Amino acid sequence: MRLRTACPATPRAWTVELRSHTGGLVLICRHCPHAITPITAVSARSAALTHLARHVRSDLRPPHLRICQCHERGCHWHPRHRGCAGPIHLLLACERGGRLWRLIDACTACAAATTRAAVVPDTVLARAPLQPATTRQRRRPKGPGERTRAREMLSYLAAALPEGTSAAARLLALQCALRMSTHMRVRLSKGVLRSLRLDAAAAPWRELEHARWLRTTPGGAANEIAAELLDATLLGQAPARPDRRRSADWALRAGSSSAARVLGPPPRLASVYLAANTDPESGTGLGDLGQMARACGTQPAELASTLDQLVRTGLLGSWQACPDSGDLQWIPARGTGIRVGDYEREVP
Repeated sequence: MRLRTACPATPRAWTVELRSHTGGLVLICRHCPHAITPITAVSARSAALTHLARHVRSDLRPPHLRICQCHERGCHWHPRHRGCAGPIHLLLACERGGRLWRLIDACTACAAATTRAAVVPDTVLARAPLQPATTRQRRRPKGPGERTRAREMLSYLAAALPEGTSAAARLLALQCALRMSTHMRVRLSKGVLRSLRLDAAAAPWRELEHARWLRTTPGGAANEIAAELLDATLLGQAPARPDRRRSADWALRAGSSSAARVLGPPPRLASVYLAANTDPESGTGLGDLGQMARACGTQPAELASTLDQLVRTGLLGSWQACPDSGDLQWIPARGTGIRVGDYEREVP
């Protein structure tokens, strides 16, 4: 039998912990043994994510030099699965109700098997925080495209927001994150809120404030709501704000079609997720049922009924999930069926 040689742990796995302390909380990083940072409860999540992002920026590596840190440590952060496979991603995981945050390099298979976790794209965490521009320069498009940017932000919010965050609050957070300024401020017009069907809904704002992800600010115009975002990691987005706003408009259209307007927030958020993860060339989508459930703030069993609702309303052609692997595959409304393995689900 061939024995596996023990390899020293490489540094691309970072963990920070929030502990109670007299007068508030302290942030403890296992990789900064002499640094104990006092923080407030309001800034705890933002401080943890910002600290992890700082470690990433200090250890940038090309993809071929990155390995699955979960596998190197015995894969004890998730249930057993079929084995490591797929490209290496940055994985952000949350444990103990937000008291512990971990950022590691993980393969696609380990990332899919880890609960309370989401893949964080390099475009979000590997960039240095933005500074306000001092000179006016001609803007050129930067960063990923509209669909890709929306997909990456949905994946990030799946880990950054509390697990029980509602679909309405996630739709609102997506628009705020993509439309914010370099000073982490955002103004949403009543027109945008009407498209989200949240023009008269205060509950999503209160939910995000309770999660300490944003706080509303006074002084907005009569036809808009102003807020300040508290998640400093969002400053790592690609700096071209007009491109981010176009991505926000794209996500708004994806969840505000004429057929989607009669649905509640969960189906509309699912529509945005499916559109963002559909291959524009093949016209089909492939993903993980658990990852989509986390991004939509629901459970896989409840997500199945949401997908069926999209099929009945004509927003989705068909979908299929393999019960063993959790692989999810779908085609848009123009299709008639989809085959996965030895079974097929037809549109009713």
